[in-house]
Amino acid sequence: MNIQLLKYFFISSLLLSNILASKIIVVGGFLLPAAIILYPLTFLITDVVGEIEGKKSARGLVVAGFVMSLFMVAALVVARWLPPAPFWGHQEAYVAILGATPRIVIASMIAYLVSQTHDVWAFHWWRQKTEGRHLWIRNIASTVISQGIDSVLFITIAFGGLYSWPAVAVMAGSQYLVKVGIALLDTPLCYLLVRYYGNNRKQVQGT
Repeated sequence: MNIQLLKYFFISSLLLSNILASKIIVVGGFLLPAAIILYPLTFLITDVVGEIEGKKSARGLVVAGFVMSLFMVAALVVARWLPPAPFWGHQEAYVAILGATPRIVIASMIAYLVSQTHDVWAFHWWRQKTEGRHLWIRNIASTVISQGIDSVLFITIAFGGLYSWPAVAVMAGSQYLVKVGIALLDTPLCYLLVRYYGNNRKQVQGT
């Protein structure tokens, strides 16, 4: 399986996260955007791509995700403006669910660019410091800080003014704690993916 499929999964997870984030869920007392089920995986994928193909490829993936997010929000806005058919009575539902998406996507894009750019930089900074050893250190160290940047920027921009500031602070803190937990749990998966795609890359180069 080519690593290109992993990049497709990155783009899909990012775009779906922009839509899922409009729903606020409660899990174990934590207030979280529903995007929590997918978005943390994007950091894992950029780490894997960066490890296998290098910093330039990881940065290119981040830029591609940004462009696709712009395309998605433009399509949603145009669809919202188009007049609904007389027999289709779901315009209000469409606006209620997807109407907030442009603001959420703007918040997501700002948080995404800052946090993912930091993640790619930090991952390779730690890679240099560890001389290419201890993948778990650079996977966790780069992601923990990046997730904090992402949580604060995204929650503040997306929901500031829509909910009370104490609720916004709780959402940001909750999201960060859950993301850190996911980052710790996905480290074995990072090793598996790096080994799998690394071996595939060697086989291709050897043919």
